[in-house]
Amino acid sequence: MKILITGGFGFIGSHLSESLVKNHQIILLSRSKRKWKNIEKIAKEVKIEYIDVTNFKKLEHCLKKHMPDIIIHLAGETSHSRSFENPLNDVDTNTKSTISILEFIRKYNPKCKFILGSTFIVVGKPKKLPVTEQSSCSPTTVYGTNRLSSETFCKIYHNVYGLKTIVFRITNSFGPREQIIPNKNAINYLIYRAFCKKEITIFNEGKFFRDLIYITDVINAIKIIMRKGKMGETYWISSGKKIWFSKLGKLLEKNTLASVKFTPTPKYTKKVDVGNFIVDNSKLKKLGWKPKISIELGIQNTLDYFDSQKL
Repeated sequence: MKILITGGFGFIGSHLSESLVKNHQIILLSRSKRKWKNIEKIAKEVKIEYIDVTNFKKLEHCLKKHMPDIIIHLAGETSHSRSFENPLNDVDTNTKSTISILEFIRKYNPKCKFILGSTFIVVGKPKKLPVTEQSSCSPTTVYGTNRLSSETFCKIYHNVYGLKTIVFRITNSFGPREQIIPNKNAINYLIYRAFCKKEITIFNEGKFFRDLIYITDVINAIKIIMRKGKMGETYWISSGKKIWFSKLGKLLEKNTLASVKFTPTPKYTKKVDVGNFIVDNSKLKKLGWKPKISIELGIQNTLDYFDSQKL
């Protein structure tokens, strides 16, 4: 089977391609070579196209060239802060890239399955916990709004044109290869700060909780969705367990020489933060999947990775 993955050099894309390459023909799309290290072990086993997904003409040409059986769309701008700094670029990167691929499939490759990677940010501040696929969505950021619009276009193209679309949403994922930037992935950034034996800053005395999931569980979930997911549906990928950030801080202190500093929540964060968040993942579990890596083991694996990379 021919599988094309946009954002193929990224955190999820690199792990996913590594997991699929033995049994499938993989084409990776990447904007640049900046994250080459993530896929260097499989570089000779995959096809690589350097294309920015906002260059819609080149993107269409690439899709025509390869005519994949499955497209897994992971590329996009995932920083909520940058989505406010350049909202029109966020529209291009997230929403327009999705429409562009859907239009290609509609016109030239209607048998192609399209799987969109999305995020818990689309929900905004949950009105009720746990969150399910039926929960209402009211995103608090430009990024979340564009991801939600991309999800909606997938449903429209399925309902109107019969395209084989599936959406998955991931809660806070973490693990090796994720970027260590504060506004990119807060969990990995905190683990990295702890690894460096630096002070860890946690807001509001850690009196909030999230649903964290380790990368290998995410990859196994995507593979299950790819094989068994129902067209036109959305699936949550989550651990289904909450962890208070006060406990997360203690775990990091226990595993490293770092110390936790609690600070007031900044005004900007109060405006956009989703607050307490946990997901009911029973819909995905019905496909035969379940998470296997505990938060404790996931943190240790990530610390071991940082140590192996001499970061």
